[in-house]
Amino acid sequence: MGVDDFGTGYSSLSYLRQFPIDVLKIDQSFIRQITSDFDDLTIIAAIISMGKSLKHVVVAEGIETDQQRAYLQSHHCEEGRGYLFSRPVVASQLVDLLRLNAKETVVH
Repeated sequence: MGVDDFGTGYSSLSYLRQFPIDVLKIDQSFIRQITSDFDDLTIIAAIISMGKSLKHVVVAEGIETDQQRAYLQSHHCEEGRGYLFSRPVVASQLVDLLRLNAKETVVH
């Protein structure tokens, strides 16, 4: 079985060069399968590599475990978000969260 016109239509890869895109986000559905699906590992690595080659920031969404974070870091995905780092917060709580993190990271 083959796939015709891969990378065209609704998921056209040409969008990566047609529009002023500077960030690629890896959907959490791929991240969720990191520990169990070799095909998803291959796709994630390819997205990271392609994004880096195009000089885009690559962001992984839905990181929930240290294993997921470790895999992404080992493949040089430098940005991520998900419950591993924080549950969603409202804007007023974000300021407090940032202040707390800043205090914790200061080296004396």
